[in-house]
Amino acid sequence: MVARNTLMALSGAVLLVLKGRYSGPGSSLVHAYAGNFVVSFAVYFIASLTAHSFKRPRLVAALAALSAVSAFEITNGFGFMSNVYDPADLLANAAGIALAVVVDSASSRVIGRGSHRGTPVA
Repeated sequence: MVARNTLMALSGAVLLVLKGRYSGPGSSLVHAYAGNFVVSFAVYFIASLTAHSFKRPRLVAALAALSAVSAFEITNGFGFMSNVYDPADLLANAAGIALAVVVDSASSRVIGRGSHRGTPVA
């Protein structure tokens, strides 16, 4: 799972870098909110790297990620990073984390099916 979580977090970072190049339909929405969405997605998988020992690791990772990205948004980048507060960013953050939970759940089931005697393949 560590490799999968790392890959998912890195994919969020790559998409953040590439969002500026998007010029298709809805480009204004992509430029305004995709960063929040993909960073929140990535932060969930980073949080899930340490949440595995909890009784409900997905819930813990989701709450930790939502707390971190919401605090960043509300404090305008913790006061030292560039950020412009937009209440809709909070929705984009929540949506990114929701997708991450769905991807985590679905991929865990798929990885679990490929296991042998209870030991995951990945």
